[in-house]
Amino acid sequence: MVIGCVGGGSNFAGIAFPFVQDKLKKNLKTRLVGVEPAACPTLTRGPYVYDYGDTGKMTPLMKQYTLGHNFVPPGIHAGGLRYHGVARTVAQLVHEGVIEAISLYQNPCFKASLIFAKCEGILPAPESSHAICAAMDEAVRCRESGEKKTILFNLSGHGHFDLTAYDAYLRGDLQDYDLDEEILEKGRASIPDVKEPA
Repeated sequence: MVIGCVGGGSNFAGIAFPFVQDKLKKNLKTRLVGVEPAACPTLTRGPYVYDYGDTGKMTPLMKQYTLGHNFVPPGIHAGGLRYHGVARTVAQLVHEGVIEAISLYQNPCFKASLIFAKCEGILPAPESSHAICAAMDEAVRCRESGEKKTILFNLSGHGHFDLTAYDAYLRGDLQDYDLDEEILEKGRASIPDVKEPA
C-alpha cells in the first residue's frame, strides 16, 4: 500500500506513480491511496470535469476533479493541500480506479503526527500528517485483522515552520470542517460548461 497527501498532486504522484506501471501491467494489487483534507475534498467530492487551474483563468481548461476555480477552502493548517483542483494525471488515474482517494479531518491528522514525532523524532508538516494518519489507521486495521501488509507513506516535509499550528492543536483550537453541499455548490458554480465530444 502506497499513501501520500494530495493537494495539487505533485507530492502524491512522486511517491505513487513509480508503482502505477507494475500495478497496471502486472496486475498487482498494490493500493495507491491519496489523502486529502476534508476541508478541501477535491477528489472525494468534486466532479471530474474541465476547469481552469487558477482563479484568473490564465491556464487552459484541464480535465480534473475540481471544486471550482473560484472555490476558497477554509483556513486549515495544511496550506499546501488547499487547492481546488488536482493534476490531470492524478485525476485520470482516480477516475479509472487505479488510485483511491480518501479525505481526513485535520485534528486526527495532527494527533497522528504528534504520535509519529514522539516515536521517530521528526515533527511532520501538517500536509504530511494526512499520509501519516492514513498509514497509522491502516496499520491498526492490519493489527486487528492479523493481515500482513507493507505500508509505504511519504513524509514530504518537516513542521518546523508550523509550530503555531501544533500549538493551536494542543490548545484545542483547531476546527474540523465538514463542508455542506451548499458551500460546494457555490464553488462548482464557477466551473465552465464544456461539452465533451461524444
